[in-house]
Amino acid sequence: MQLKNKEKFKAIKLRKDGLSYSEILEQVKVARSTLSLWLRSVALSKPQSQRLTEKKLKSMMRGAQTRRKQRIDSSNAIYQKSGGEIGNISSRELLLIGSALYWAEGSKQKEHNVSQGIIFGNSDPNMVRLFLVFAKNVLGVQDNAIKFELYIHRNGNVPRAVKYWAGELREPIKKFSTVYFKNGNANTKRKNISENYHGLIRVRILKSTSQNRRITGWIQGIVKHCGIV
Repeated sequence: MQLKNKEKFKAIKLRKDGLSYSEILEQVKVARSTLSLWLRSVALSKPQSQRLTEKKLKSMMRGAQTRRKQRIDSSNAIYQKSGGEIGNISSRELLLIGSALYWAEGSKQKEHNVSQGIIFGNSDPNMVRLFLVFAKNVLGVQDNAIKFELYIHRNGNVPRAVKYWAGELREPIKKFSTVYFKNGNANTKRKNISENYHGLIRVRILKSTSQNRRITGWIQGIVKHCGIV
């Protein structure tokens, strides 16, 4: 009993010194419920309360950072495993990938425009680079037949965007001289604004009407052999 009272007095003193329950439990080996009962009438000063609040917030932040790192590590492990499942890509597989990519993001021929050339647009550099690999290696397009067009909001930084795309696509800056402005300004709620806003690149292939028809045929073949229709 005497030992218990000694522990209780020690706990009360530590609490009055502004220590948290967790800090006290490191020195006083009792159940947390017992400690809570002992300290329920012990008031803290404003500075002590602020210290404990700040300590709790820092602990929560550390916990959140730990969970975020765990999610990132887990994601990276999945990326590495699934990425390794792809392996080398054959010419036929590149044809299928490029056709599906153009199906989603390219300009197609319509009844009122049967002479539509190849135009592909996106803001993802990897996607644009993949399309260029498809255009050169599958369609046999030469560099001098490729034209780049930058689409950007008026409040965007054109020189910075041009430099960005030239670097990402490994092309001379002079090939990005064609700039079109989108109506209005970039939405300030978007995350890719300011330094991260680079507009959208459209790849235009000159004299490519027949090539567009080839892609259309490949898309129709994909539809047919996947049993969609």
